[in-house]
Amino acid sequence: MNLSKFTSNPILKILTNKYVLILAVFIVWMTFFDENSFFTHNKYNKEIEDLQKTVNFYKSEIKEDKETIKKLKDSLQLERYAREKYYMKKENEDIYLIEFDTIKK
Repeated sequence: MNLSKFTSNPILKILTNKYVLILAVFIVWMTFFDENSFFTHNKYNKEIEDLQKTVNFYKSEIKEDKETIKKLKDSLQLERYAREKYYMKKENEDIYLIEFDTIKK
């Protein structure tokens, strides 16, 4: 068997180098099998984005609610809100709800 073919090829020399082999095993391990793998980080980054969207949604809801509370400090606005949202009424008063049919024929 002629080993000179294997030792003279520079690409094969590099690929069979023990440091290159160890580096390749390390990269494969860190990419697929480790607890802190690339895929795990990807999953956590997606989860962080989803949670950030949720936080932004709730911040906007809090802002809207604060504006509503500010408006409700006025008694006329409070009465209007109660009538519109909860269909409250004064005594001896009738309320008629009119619903529009939005389905086109």
